[in-house]
Amino acid sequence: MPNAPRPRPTSLLPTARQVLVVTVFTLLLSWLLHKLSRTPYSTVFGHIGFIGAVLLLAYSAADRLRPRWLSTGKARLLAVTLAAPLAALMTAIGTQGRHFISYLSDIETLSGYIMMVVLGVVFGVTFSLLAMRAERRERERADRLQAELEKNTLERELVDARLRLLQAQIEPHFLFNTLANVEALVAAGSPNAGPVLRHLIAYLRAAMPRLGDADATLGTELQLVRAYLELMHMRMPDRLRFSVAVPAALEPLRFPAMALLTLVENAVRHGIDPAPAGGDIEVGGRYDAAGKVMLWVGDSGVGMSETAQAGTGLSNLRSRLHGFYGADARLDLHEQAPHGMRAELHFQPGEEK
Repeated sequence: MPNAPRPRPTSLLPTARQVLVVTVFTLLLSWLLHKLSRTPYSTVFGHIGFIGAVLLLAYSAADRLRPRWLSTGKARLLAVTLAAPLAALMTAIGTQGRHFISYLSDIETLSGYIMMVVLGVVFGVTFSLLAMRAERRERERADRLQAELEKNTLERELVDARLRLLQAQIEPHFLFNTLANVEALVAAGSPNAGPVLRHLIAYLRAAMPRLGDADATLGTELQLVRAYLELMHMRMPDRLRFSVAVPAALEPLRFPAMALLTLVENAVRHGIDPAPAGGDIEVGGRYDAAGKVMLWVGDSGVGMSETAQAGTGLSNLRSRLHGFYGADARLDLHEQAPHGMRAELHFQPGEEK
C-alpha cells in the first residue's frame, strides 16, 4: 500500500527540542562574536538571539503556510533565506529607531549588518537541512515501526485463520472416526452397543462446545481424553487398558483443543485396534530439564512400522502447535520396546502466539 500523504503540522510554533538547540547555538555563537568584536555580550546575544528566534519561527511556520505546489523542504529553505536579512534589518531598526538609515550608511556598521545576514543565512540553511534530515529519519523510523506493526498484525490474523481452518479439518476427522467405531460395535451385535452409544452421546454433548474453544486449557483437554478412553474401553474392555497421569500444575495452561486427543485417538486406532492382544495406553506430562512442557501418549500396540505414514491428524497437529506456541514447539514420534509407539509434545508454556 502506498503511504498516505503526511498531514501538515497543526501548530506554527517550533518544538521544545528545536528551541533548545537554537538557544544553545546562539549562546555559543554570541560568545564567539563577542570575543572577536569586543562588543558587549548582551548586545551581541540580543541581536543573534533575535535573528535565531525569527529564523526558527520561519522554519516551523513554513510547512503550515506554504502553498500546495511548493514542497516542504523548499518552503523552509526559502523562508529561512528571506527571514535572515529581514531579521537583521529589524535588529537595526530596534536599536537605532528612525536613525537606522544613517546607521547603516557607515561602512563598518554596514559590514556588521551584512555579516549578520550572511551568518543568518548560512547557519539558518545549515540547521534547516540538519533538522529536515533528522525529521526524515524519524519519519522513516516511525514508518518502519508502523509497517512492522501491520506485518505482525497480519501474521497473527493469518495464524488465527490457519488455526481455525485446521480445527475445522480435525473436528470432522475425529467425529467420523468415533462414529465408525460405534458402527463396528453395532454391526458386530455386541451387547455393549447400547451403553457405548449412550456414553458417546454424553461425551459428544460435553465435547462439542469445546471443539472450537480458543481459550481451552490442558485440564479441559484431559477431561475429553479420559472420557474418550472410557468410551473406547467399553468398546473393547478386554483389549484396552489405560492410565492418565498429568500433574495438576499443568492443567491451567492454555492448550489447543483436540491436540492431545488426536494423539490418543491415533494410539487407539493405529496401535491398539490392529494388535491381536490389544495393549496399554499411557498419557502423561511433566516439565523437562529445559523448563519446557512435555506431554506424551504411549501405547504398546503394533508400533511405528505399521503406522509410519502420518495422516491428516498428525500433520495438522504439527501446524497447530507451531501456530499456537511458535516454531520451537514440536511433535516427536518414538518406537517403544518391545513394541508400540510414543508420541511426545514439547512446547514452552506462556508463549502462545
